[in-house]
Order: sequence, then C-alpha cells, then structure tokens
Amino acid sequence: MAETWDPSQYLKFAAPRLRPALDLLSRVDSEAPAAVYDLGCGAGAATRLLAARWPAAAVTGVDSSPAMLSRARREEGGAAITWVESDLAGWAPSDAADVLFSNAALHWLEDHDQLFPRLVGCLRAGGVLAVQMPRNHEAPSHACMAEAARAGPWRARLEPVLRPSPVEAPDAYHEILAPLAAAVDIWETEYTHVLDGDNPVLEWTKGTALRPLLEALEVGERERFLAEYAARLSDAYPRRPDGTTLFPFRRLFIVARR
Repeated sequence: MAETWDPSQYLKFAAPRLRPALDLLSRVDSEAPAAVYDLGCGAGAATRLLAARWPAAAVTGVDSSPAMLSRARREEGGAAITWVESDLAGWAPSDAADVLFSNAALHWLEDHDQLFPRLVGCLRAGGVLAVQMPRNHEAPSHACMAEAARAGPWRARLEPVLRPSPVEAPDAYHEILAPLAAAVDIWETEYTHVLDGDNPVLEWTKGTALRPLLEALEVGERERFLAEYAARLSDAYPRRPDGTTLFPFRRLFIVARR
C-alpha cells in the first residue's frame, strides 16, 4: 500500500469500516494467544479490539503507511501496542504467531495463491488466520470508476492503474487453504451501509479504491475526473428522501486454523 493513505479521509466512515472487523473477531476461537498480529492495521481501530480481547497477548499492528501508524500511536491505547512499518508483501513475524488478523488489507496484494499459504506457514500449530476482504469489485462504485477512467483524456494514464477483481470467489480460497489447515470457515456478508452527506460513496472511495487513480492524474485533471465519476455515482446511488444513501457492500471472510 502506498504512503499516500489519508487517515482523516479513511476515518470519515470509521464505524461502518470497523463493523466487519468486529464480525470477524467474533468468529476467532483462540482463548489465550501469546502473539497476535494485525496485518494492514491502518490507524489501529481493529488492533485495539485485539488488545482488548486478549490483554495478556503481545499485540502488533503492521502497516506500510507512516501516516496511518502515526495516527494509531496517538490514539488511546496505542502505547500498549507494538507498531511496525512494513510492506505486507514481504513481511513475516520474527517468531510463529498465534493469531494473524487482517481486516480489509490483503486485497491490495497480488498472488493470493502464494500469499495465503505463506501466512498459514507463519502460524504455530493451532494458530488462526482471520481475514476479511472486500469482494465488491463488480459493484457500481467500481464499475463507475472504470467507466469514468475510460471516458476522458486521462484514459491512457488511468487504464493501466485499473485492477481486475483482486479477490477470488470463496471456493478458490477453500482450495488454497484446505490442504494446509485443520479447519477452514469461509463466508460472505453484504452490508447495506446507510450513509449521510452529499454523494457519500464518492467520499468513501476517496479513502480507498480511488486513491491510485487520483495519484496517477495531473493536479488539473483530478477535479474533472472526480466530476465525471461523481455524476455516475449519483445516478447509481441516489440520495433517498430522508437524505441518506444506501451503499450495499459485499465482503469475504476467512478463518483458517492450522
């Protein structure tokens, strides 16, 4: 993940972004882990949940963004957690882990057929890999993004940045993990987020999926591209009479015990 993560933009939707982490954590059956890692910890909201769940554990948050880690250290409870700046693509714990937890981070990495076995290999016997990843790449939020990217003079710069769906179907992860794990639990949930504000899906994607596209544009082009994208989003996600906007969002959950 690139350094240009903006904690303030990301945390505009802190509560709905944290809800999947709570749901994932509720399915992690580990009574007294000694070493717990939050991979792609961002500003540390989920990491603090892990520390509260297992106060006797050594809890470490790992992220590639100094800005996010700086925010994590400043938040209440951050001093009791170890924060590590590292690219997850090459990260490994110094010793075997009891819990590897990752909420909305691993979809930024490629080659999941190699990544997930490597992470399972970082667990000690009985350890748990718990992962949540967005699986909404076919949703209007992303389809409109691709359409807008191809609709203007910026097409040559933005098309190479567009990614195919980074998350496979549930059965693909079962095939990857079943030979390596004593138990694998995989499920999907589609949340219907109720968002406030003017074109809130645009504000949501500014904090995540839209970032690489904006970084690829010249400063003068960004506002024109955003206007193109915003117009498409407002049609796809109309504002309701009560002023809210419904944003369906599908997520994939995996809990694998070694």
